[in-house]
Amino acid sequence: MSKLSPLERRSALTLACVISLRLFGLFLIMPVFSLYAKQMPDATPLLIGLALGVYGLGQVLLQIPLGLLSDRIGRKPAITLGLLVFAAGGLVAALSHSLSGIVIGRALQGMGAVAGAGTALAADLTREENRGKVMGIIGVSIGVAFLLALILGPPLEAVEGLSGLFAATSVLALAALVLLWLIVPTPERQKAPASAAFGSVLSMLGDGRMLVLNGSVFFLHMLLTASFVGLPLLLADRLHLPVNQHWELYLPVMVIAALVMGACLHRMREVAQSLRNVAVCVVATGLGLLGFALSGDHLAALGVAAAVFFSAFNLLEAALPSLVSRLAPPSLRGAAMGAYSTSQFLGAFVGGAVGGIALGRLGVEGVFLCAAALTLIWLPLVMVGARRIAGAEGGVGGAIEASPGA
Repeated sequence: MSKLSPLERRSALTLACVISLRLFGLFLIMPVFSLYAKQMPDATPLLIGLALGVYGLGQVLLQIPLGLLSDRIGRKPAITLGLLVFAAGGLVAALSHSLSGIVIGRALQGMGAVAGAGTALAADLTREENRGKVMGIIGVSIGVAFLLALILGPPLEAVEGLSGLFAATSVLALAALVLLWLIVPTPERQKAPASAAFGSVLSMLGDGRMLVLNGSVFFLHMLLTASFVGLPLLLADRLHLPVNQHWELYLPVMVIAALVMGACLHRMREVAQSLRNVAVCVVATGLGLLGFALSGDHLAALGVAAAVFFSAFNLLEAALPSLVSRLAPPSLRGAAMGAYSTSQFLGAFVGGAVGGIALGRLGVEGVFLCAAALTLIWLPLVMVGARRIAGAEGGVGGAIEASPGA
C-alpha cells in the first residue's frame, strides 16, 4: 500500500480545512436549534424539523448540475459559486425574526451545493490506491468539525444568539473560499464531452453499485438529521443536562468514533467486502438509535448508544464517497459525486421532516424508534447489493464505463 505523496498530503489537509470550515458552520446550529426554535412565535414540531433539514432540498436540486458544471469549468470556480450562495443564505437566516424566515435562509444555504464538486476535487488530486486514505483524512476533519461544533455551539449561542450562529456560517464560508484559492492545489482538468455527458450520467447512475451507495448515504443522513431533531431535547428534557454541558457527552463519544474509524477503514478497500462492512454499520446504526429511545434517564446508557451510532456514522461517512469516486469514470467524477451528494442531502431533508412529524405525534422517544425502524428498509438494500456484486462475473473493482455514443 503506497504512502501519500507530498502533493496528496497537502491536497488532503488543505481541502479538509476548506470542507470542514463550511460544515463547521452548518454543524454549529444542530446541537441547539431544536431547543431554541421551539421558543419562536410561529414554531411547530414540523416547522422545526423542516428548518433543520430544508437545506437538503436545495442540495438535491443543484448537486448534479454543479457537479457537471465543475466537470466543464473546473472544480474551484464551481465551488466558489456554491460558497457565495451558501454565505448569502446564512445572512438571510441571521436577519430573520421568525422560523419561516429561517427556513427560507436554510433553503438558500442548501443551494450552495458544493459537496460533490469538493469531493471530486479531492479525488482528482489523489491516486486511486490512496483515495481511501484521503477520504479518511477528510472524514476525520469533518468529525473534528462536528465535535467542535457540538462543544462550541451552545456557548456561542448563549453569547450571540441564533442570529449570531447563522452569521458565523456566512463568515466561515467566505474563509473557506479564501483558503480554496490560496492553499488548495489546482488539478489538471478532465473535461466531460458535451455530447456524451447526459447519457453517460444516466448510465452511471443506473449501475447497481452506485444505486446501493447513493441509497446508503440517503438513509445515513436521513437518520442523522432525524436524530438531531430529538437528541438535544432528550439531553435537556429527559436527562436534565444543561445545554452548555452537552459537550461532556459528545467529546468522549466522538473520540471513540474517530478511533473506530481509524481501526476499521482499511477493511473497506475492496468493493464487495466494503458493502458487507456497510451492512454491519447499518445494524450498528439501528442499535444505536434503539439505544437512544430506550436509555431513559441513564446518561451512561445514552453514551454507549451514541458511541455505537456515531462510530458507524463516521466510518460510513469516510468509506462511501471513496467507493463512489473509485467506481465513477474520471471525466464524470464531478457528476457522480454530485449525484451522491444529492442523495445525501435528500436524506437530510426527509430526515428533518420525518423527525419533526415523529416529534409532534410520538414525542422524543418516538423520533428514535421511527429512525431505528427505517434501518430495516436500508439493511436489505445493502445486503442484496453486496450479494449481487460478490456474484458478478468479471470482477468488481473497475470504474463504470461511460456511454460513448450517448
